[in-house]
Amino acid sequence: MSNIKTLIHLLCFLLPKFEVIRGKVLEETYLKWVQYKDDCIKKIKNEPLPQEGIFCNRTFDRYACWPDTPAGFMVNISCPFYLPWFDKVSRGSVRRRCGSDGLWKRDDSGQVWRDMRECEEEKEVTSQELWHKQLMVSFRTLYTVGYCTSLCTLTLALVILLSFRKLHCTRNTIHTNLFLSFILRAVAVIVKDTMLERHWGREIIKQTDVSEMLSHQAAIGCRIAQALMQYCVLANHFWFFGEAVYLYSVLISSVFIDNNKYLPYLCLGWGTPLLFVVPWVVVKILKENNECWAVNENMNYWWIIRFPVLFATLINFLIFLKILGVIFSKLRGNNQCQYPDYKLRLAKATLTLIPLFGVHEVLFVFATDEQTTGILRYIKVFSTLFISSFQGLLVALLYCFANKEVQTELKRKLRSWRTKTDIVCCRQ
Repeated sequence: MSNIKTLIHLLCFLLPKFEVIRGKVLEETYLKWVQYKDDCIKKIKNEPLPQEGIFCNRTFDRYACWPDTPAGFMVNISCPFYLPWFDKVSRGSVRRRCGSDGLWKRDDSGQVWRDMRECEEEKEVTSQELWHKQLMVSFRTLYTVGYCTSLCTLTLALVILLSFRKLHCTRNTIHTNLFLSFILRAVAVIVKDTMLERHWGREIIKQTDVSEMLSHQAAIGCRIAQALMQYCVLANHFWFFGEAVYLYSVLISSVFIDNNKYLPYLCLGWGTPLLFVVPWVVVKILKENNECWAVNENMNYWWIIRFPVLFATLINFLIFLKILGVIFSKLRGNNQCQYPDYKLRLAKATLTLIPLFGVHEVLFVFATDEQTTGILRYIKVFSTLFISSFQGLLVALLYCFANKEVQTELKRKLRSWRTKTDIVCCRQ
């Protein structure tokens, strides 16, 4: 049992970071460990037995490969090469002592004694990784709270827009689909995290548990969740794009103005993501069918998902500037004598358009994951997670609860409900 616990410690507490990083290290370490074990078993079977004397038998204790050792001697062997930090302890050794009776020496607990201090990971690295893990856990808590808050607010906003018939129009239909894309994105992220935690957080009792965890069958659930999350994220960005196109068509152009023609928007928002997610899934299956598809070993494949996001973001930014220029000119023409009020209205219009078009993402559009390191990377991760998770809340507040048409319908419904209540009370 102690040997199994040693394996568990090595394979499950190697790198206290995100599950995806831990999963990558776990898989690589396990494959090297299997190679080390196979080599050891072959060596045990093929080497000739000692001719005379008392000796401790050769063995593999799931940590290191031990040769036949004469009684009363200490045996030193190199640190196992499968250790993730092997390059730092390659000159170290692990020790065992053979007793005078030809049995391996045991400690006070009855387990076979082994000194592997020279093969352990440095404490400084462990403390740094622990700090990294705590920071990543804080980030995860932040965006989980953000997505849950946005999910509740958007669900209520979606129910309101669907409940009132007078609010049914092309503009609100696009808002409704945008809300739905936010809801699906939040649910997909939460489900993906749950599946990853379930996949990598399962209890390991024996060696077969590790191989089962790393098998393709065990990863199917989290791979499906990963693919659905990518689809929902792309759908969310393309519904931002649809919002931008509609507002541009109303204010500047004459594209898709007919209230009965929102089918093109449906194809844009829900259909276009399939053109990128399906090829990405195929590439993952053929080229990177590892773990839960959460690690992008070849960043060229990741551009299948990244390109449409960057494209939609940049086009939205150009539309944002064009519409902002139109609003600027109209406000300046109507408020030549009311400059302070004009500035306030322009600021309000800008605040409304930014979450509508997702223009904030332009700040990091060229700061890719490969280019950002150190503090800049943490700033990008924090900003992206914070804005993306709480953006649904802001959109629901601006385009539903702060909408005058919605407020009017809610007040009318409230007055109608009060009138009915008063009538019932009077009859009683």
